[in-house]
Amino acid sequence: MKKVYVFLADGFEEIEGLTVVDILRRAGVETETISVMKRKQILGAHDILVEADSLFEETDLEGADMLVLPGGMPGTLHLKEHEGLRECLLTSCSQGKHLAAICAAPSVLSDLGLLKGKKACSYPSFEDQLDCANVLRVPAVTDGNITTGRGMGAAIPFALELTGILCGKQKAEEVKKSIVYEG
Repeated sequence: MKKVYVFLADGFEEIEGLTVVDILRRAGVETETISVMKRKQILGAHDILVEADSLFEETDLEGADMLVLPGGMPGTLHLKEHEGLRECLLTSCSQGKHLAAICAAPSVLSDLGLLKGKKACSYPSFEDQLDCANVLRVPAVTDGNITTGRGMGAAIPFALELTGILCGKQKAEEVKKSIVYEG
């Protein structure tokens, strides 16, 4: 079974993080939320309190097939500042594992040099922070082992893109149909 970790920090965009968890779980992917805040309770960007499944410090990240970064502010800044997460992203990328980030969070991958030579997208006000080959204005784009998404309005297409990568296009279409998504 595929394993995905979605990293949460205070100020994360709730829809971006939880839509990914919901859709991947519907597809049968083992998906866990991981707090980088040294506590399980995380306050989202819109004051929605969420309890993460695990703490970063207590999680063995070796078995992950994919790591996902939701955007939001100041959540993205907390992700960017977390040294353990930064090291994990670099190691995972070098091992060919899949990384995904949406909204402001692609800037975390860009800061690590992981978008060089790739197509990427992000929230419009973060496009100038992307050090990549091409900035696209599409809901989600995958280039190699990295998927990026634009923002909250692209959360479903982003999550379905990740489902297709992990489970195949047919499964992504099944989930899309089951949630009555017509985008």
